[in-house]
Amino acid sequence: MCGIVGAVAERNISNILLEGLKRLEYRGYDSAGLTVIRDGELHRERQVGKVQELVNAVEKNPSFFEGKIGIAHTRWATHGEPAQCNAHPHVSGKVAVVHNGIVENYAPLKEELIAKGYVFTSQTDTEVVAHLIADAYKQTDNLLQAVQQITPLLHGAFALGVLHVDHPEQLITVRLGSPLVIGIGIGENFIASDQLALLPVTNRFMYLEEGDIAVLTKDDITVYADGEKVARDIKELDAEHHNADKGEFKHYMLKEIYEQPDAVARTVEMGINQQGFKADFLARNEAILAHIKHIQILACGTSYHAGMVAKYWFEDLTRLPCSVEIASEFRYRNPVVVDNTLMICISQSGETADTLSALRDIQRRSKAGEINGFASLALCNVATSSLVRETDIFLPTLAGVEIGVASTKAFTTQLAALMLLVLKIGRVQSRISDDVFNEMIVELHKLSGQLYSSLSLDQAIAELSEKFEARKSAIFLGRGVQFPIALEGALKLKEISYIHAEGYAAGELKHGPLALVDKDMPIVVLAPKDSMLDKLKANMQEVHARHGELFVFAGENTQIESDERLHVIQVPDVNEILAPIVYSVPMQLLSYHVAVLRGTDVDQPRNLAKSVTVE
Repeated sequence: MCGIVGAVAERNISNILLEGLKRLEYRGYDSAGLTVIRDGELHRERQVGKVQELVNAVEKNPSFFEGKIGIAHTRWATHGEPAQCNAHPHVSGKVAVVHNGIVENYAPLKEELIAKGYVFTSQTDTEVVAHLIADAYKQTDNLLQAVQQITPLLHGAFALGVLHVDHPEQLITVRLGSPLVIGIGIGENFIASDQLALLPVTNRFMYLEEGDIAVLTKDDITVYADGEKVARDIKELDAEHHNADKGEFKHYMLKEIYEQPDAVARTVEMGINQQGFKADFLARNEAILAHIKHIQILACGTSYHAGMVAKYWFEDLTRLPCSVEIASEFRYRNPVVVDNTLMICISQSGETADTLSALRDIQRRSKAGEINGFASLALCNVATSSLVRETDIFLPTLAGVEIGVASTKAFTTQLAALMLLVLKIGRVQSRISDDVFNEMIVELHKLSGQLYSSLSLDQAIAELSEKFEARKSAIFLGRGVQFPIALEGALKLKEISYIHAEGYAAGELKHGPLALVDKDMPIVVLAPKDSMLDKLKANMQEVHARHGELFVFAGENTQIESDERLHVIQVPDVNEILAPIVYSVPMQLLSYHVAVLRGTDVDQPRNLAKSVTVE
């Protein structure tokens, strides 16, 4: 969601701030702004809309925004509509603040501040923070002490960047529940909500822990935890692995769809070679995995659908019981977690607020002795994320940077990594036979080529998508392990084309959704050649008999043929267990081409964000 960039340097930093905001556009936002300290004053500009609007405004008077210290922000509206008055940074006297996250108790704090005479010019929770710091500063000339004093008053999850005119050499930042990274330069230091924003200026980063407060000057960084100075490690990243250019593609989403064969191959090769598992794959964690008796998967959105596929795999291949739940529901229903549970948390960014909060709640119960033999695993695309740092085991998805809000390659690499995990646990616990294991190794090595074959359907799917351009709703159907892919296909269509779409288990069609079927309702069907095919064909007949129009993605040997109201795209045959990975690609291509025809913002769909760091 919201993005933070800040800098303190020996040079003018306004262009650094603006470039950082551009690199954070993928997170989703509705307004942007920046503030620099120049000639003993705060100079601020805020604009509704794209970062380019802010750039254009600054370019009208660039010397006005020349400064050696500043903060900038892209805002995704929570409290208050998208409007200039609600855009960040927020100012109180000589204090300027940018803020990610939510201050849950802002309302009573606001009432107290109004009673003291503070005037609010926005509807945001962030302005409360600016006024609180300004108020605390009246009792001390120390900006750090003022920030330390007000931080315990704030309830919720947040990251802050703070400036004060009287301290033009200090940039203060706070991390509590919302991601924040420090970038380290020579004669300059930076803050950002994502290291991607800072890669043009540094590849050395310090990752703050929960509750850390840091003071940055151009030459120094001091981190405090509970009021005491602490040391935090510095890590150096290879910027080549963070290339975010679209290259020859019109949109990031299409580029990322086409990157899937290589991304999945990298992820598969992380764990196996032609003979089986590589010696170092999760080797240090085998003792933990050997005692697992139950799998609990927590995730949101697309990652939740990956978890649903994994449930079929765990129970089919290992006979271990597996539960999958939306993280935002799990944490609020007083869930029962049995002993010897492996909690798998799936998140592309590793900063998903609901997933992190659910994990922390269960970890607290485990430490209190309520759960025995509990272990946690992060399945994540960002090795430096909060989720990775706070779990026992890290299983990476080697997707590379994913910019498009609609997840594509992150999803398929999650599935590939989950299959590796299923096989690993199955072998450690002797639950998978040699024959099944060897067969799956062979099939995993075929995946990349099968994904390339599915991409060859692009033109046919583009032509088919024309039949969706004017539709208002669509239904996606799948059976068995394809049911989650039907959910994922519907999610992709609705989030980037804005067509209402729902995914169903095909057997549920007659239990309600069939009432929606008429000549105007497109029905998308996932029909690989598998053990459920005959039953799926019967479901298709139910639609056909009611004059519904079927769009079937069928395996080559399913003997499903096109007719006037039945359109067939033949998908290369693939192993039944791994078919969800291959069938995901046509669903992505369909949603992409429909969105392009409808003229929507494919990479940054309205109201959505890439990294959801608030509840």
